[in-house]
Amino acid sequence: MDFSPIAPMECAAKIRNAKKMAVLTGAGLSTSAGVPDFRGPRGLYVTRAYDPETVFAIDHFDRDPGPFYAFSRDFLAMLEKISPTPTHRFLARLEADGRDIGIVTQNIDGLHQLAGSRRVYPIHGDYRTAHCRRCGKDCDGDELAARLKASAEVPVCSACGGTIKPDVVFFGENVRNLPEALSLAAASDLMLVLGSSLAVYPAASLPSSAGGEVIVVNRGPVALGPGRGIYLADAGLDEFFAEVEEQLMGGGG
Repeated sequence: MDFSPIAPMECAAKIRNAKKMAVLTGAGLSTSAGVPDFRGPRGLYVTRAYDPETVFAIDHFDRDPGPFYAFSRDFLAMLEKISPTPTHRFLARLEADGRDIGIVTQNIDGLHQLAGSRRVYPIHGDYRTAHCRRCGKDCDGDELAARLKASAEVPVCSACGGTIKPDVVFFGENVRNLPEALSLAAASDLMLVLGSSLAVYPAASLPSSAGGEVIVVNRGPVALGPGRGIYLADAGLDEFFAEVEEQLMGGGG
């Protein structure tokens, strides 16, 4: 596709001038932190270390949650060893500096919040909260993680004995925070799409709802047609935004 290319200096200028920013992040943002891309060469869907049709199918979870919790123990143990990337921290600093910015993420790793971002909409959910499938009682994500670490048993609800499920979106479930994500995109005059090939819907439809220009920074092909006000940088995120931040600091933005 013939996109308009964009360099870090130009991206910095657009961020400096933006009044409302929306950000959509995908798996490519977290790979440099050590989180494998589920669809990448070492990912779940390729290596079949876990069968995604078993691990993330809600009807299978309700019959047998064991495979999902085997995956979750490994996933949560991995998260204990990693930290947000420089790009996660750059986005958090933009918010801390008073910029009007909201983040829609396809990732379930919670790294945006760990980096300090507060306005985050995880449309595929995450492990920060959980609930009982039978009675709906809420369960704190940290409490659930501690229970998984202490026991190989499937966690059950203290109130009714039903199976606890983290608020991660499974196949067969609706995504979360979609109205907020669409509203954020529509109100933006600049949207950044970071580390996403835009292959998974409905997240892939968000750039078409953007109220202004769209900048895509991603390694590899992106399933988005070229158009006026759409820019692409085929670049590593951390290197690209290190230069963007340098330009912003140099320009007083």
